[in-house]
Amino acid sequence: MASDLLSIAASGARAARAALDVTAQNIANASSEGYVRRSVSISEVSAAGGQNRLGDISLSGARVSGIDRNADMFRQAEVRRTGSDLARANTELGGLENIEAAVEQSGVYDSIVEFEAALQQLSADPGNPSLRAAVLAGADTLANKFNIAVDSLGAAGEGLRFDAAASVEQANVFGEELARVNLRLARASEGSSDRATLLDQRDTLLEKMSGIVDISTTFAADGTVTVATGGETLVSGGQSAALAMTTAGDGTIAFQVGGAPIAPRGGSLAGAALALESARDVQGRLDVLADQIAGAVNAAQANGVAFDGSPGQPIFAGSGAAGIRVVATQGSAIATAPAGSPAGSIDGSNLAALRQALDGADVAGSANGLLFDVSSAVSGRTVTRDALDAIAASARISLEQQAGVDLDTEAANLMRFQQAFQASGRAMQVASDVFDTIVGLR
Repeated sequence: MASDLLSIAASGARAARAALDVTAQNIANASSEGYVRRSVSISEVSAAGGQNRLGDISLSGARVSGIDRNADMFRQAEVRRTGSDLARANTELGGLENIEAAVEQSGVYDSIVEFEAALQQLSADPGNPSLRAAVLAGADTLANKFNIAVDSLGAAGEGLRFDAAASVEQANVFGEELARVNLRLARASEGSSDRATLLDQRDTLLEKMSGIVDISTTFAADGTVTVATGGETLVSGGQSAALAMTTAGDGTIAFQVGGAPIAPRGGSLAGAALALESARDVQGRLDVLADQIAGAVNAAQANGVAFDGSPGQPIFAGSGAAGIRVVATQGSAIATAPAGSPAGSIDGSNLAALRQALDGADVAGSANGLLFDVSSAVSGRTVTRDALDAIAASARISLEQQAGVDLDTEAANLMRFQQAFQASGRAMQVASDVFDTIVGLR
């Protein structure tokens, strides 16, 4: 007959042994990052009945037809997408929190309030040298607070740019490695253990890349993948394009792939770009605020006279929050009296005009509004981040439930395949006993 008991039992033993090996791999890699559960596909082997009996098909045992990965490409794509969104939100939120700390801890708002309070106290006694010195000290403190705020913003921006540059380098490393995996996948045998391992590496690299920049993927029949971002191809076959970053004069960053500009919408690079744009806007508002204060004070000085009767001179010099500084050295230089007043005048009408100018510009309100806007942005992004975190966690749990290793299931499989192996061995023993009995007949 076409099938013989020994070959059938031997094929069953080989299939059971292969299934035991795969089950052991699953158990050993249950906690390995990126590992996808494998299963063995076992199919029946059939043979024709012989000459003139081609229609007579009999079973001839079993064979391992392949090793399958229990991966769901749609769930994997969802994990990449939600992870990319979460990485963007985390990076942007971290940058905004640093911006908030830079503005709040610099004490710009408090120093404006204290400067205005010193001006109010001086208005009660314009000739008091101690109060004049306090106003000048308040002005110097205010200028220093603006300088500190800009330095802190610069440090926050530098940290974001440093991390973004490191992420760009990492993305290029992942792209080169993915290109090598593509080449190896193109040569890997269908259904082999090596191919399953390469597919795990491919999917892990894709997930890591999606955390840096949002990507779109196209999979070929041989398992190779083409990766693009912003409409530009990052990886195709065994080739990878270079991702690059440039920094503008205002501290914001832009990205290119192979020299072509792209605008990331996800990943840590998108979050860094958004945070740096916020830092630029905050510094712009600080610059406007510093110029408003310096302009109002210096304009009032120009319309009045110092305590010695000389024309009023600027108290502030420089422009913007980074450049503002106090140039007056004596409290007597504060022009509290209007032009034409004699030396030693205690006429405080010019000081009143200065206070009115500051009130009209509402510099304290502008500073408070800046703090409120930054804090509101942090609060809003925190809510968004938490929502994206929940969505990403749900997507990952769904993937792990489908593709992860369940140790209880694997333990049951160990027993099942071990029993199958023992049964095949028992069948071979029975076949041997039958043949021995036949040979012993006389």
